[in-house]
Amino acid sequence: MTDPAAARGALGTARLMLLFTPELSGERDPLEALALALPHVDVVQVRVKSERADAVSPARALAEWTERVLELVARAPESPLVLVNDRVDVAATRAAHGAQIGHRSLPPELARDVLGPHATLGYSAHDEQELAQAAAHCSFALLSPVWPTSSKPGAAFLGVERAARLTVAARLPVLWLGGVDEQTIASLRDAPAEGRPAGVAVRSAIMRADDPQRAARALLAALP
Repeated sequence: MTDPAAARGALGTARLMLLFTPELSGERDPLEALALALPHVDVVQVRVKSERADAVSPARALAEWTERVLELVARAPESPLVLVNDRVDVAATRAAHGAQIGHRSLPPELARDVLGPHATLGYSAHDEQELAQAAAHCSFALLSPVWPTSSKPGAAFLGVERAARLTVAARLPVLWLGGVDEQTIASLRDAPAEGRPAGVAVRSAIMRADDPQRAARALLAALP
């Protein structure tokens, strides 16, 4: 079990997480988008959402993209954390900094056993129960969806008021995901200071941006 102080230290002072999803970058090289945003990103979570046309399995594609991201990040002046979505085996074998898991992944205690006590372990949470499940073994929770999101059209969302209450009650750092952009971030100023998230996580707002560097910089500037 990790204690809260160690968990918070593992997350550091992260404010902006990029869910690096290659499929979202369209015709642009996904690594080009990442390189542009990298100076303003604290955590990169590598996700692969579909099989490649050359029949490479999702697990292998995830491993390959993780290697490329780690190589790029290693050359950055200030290297962000690199996490692997869901697959703790890929995170461990590719020497990533940790993984992001959810209720369909390994239970948090088993994921912690695989990754070791010092790895960063995030948990995708949607309610009080999942936040409580994350608290004992995880470094932070990714709470979603806070706002309406294009990735899940029509899905129910938490809203700032409920997300703030959940964040206050959580026993670990919480980042918010879902519909994050400059306008929605501005609404955080209406939330009590103790209910604001440690940071936010984005996909499309950077991966699909015409200027990923400007987008990442603007998101950070909008945070209260």
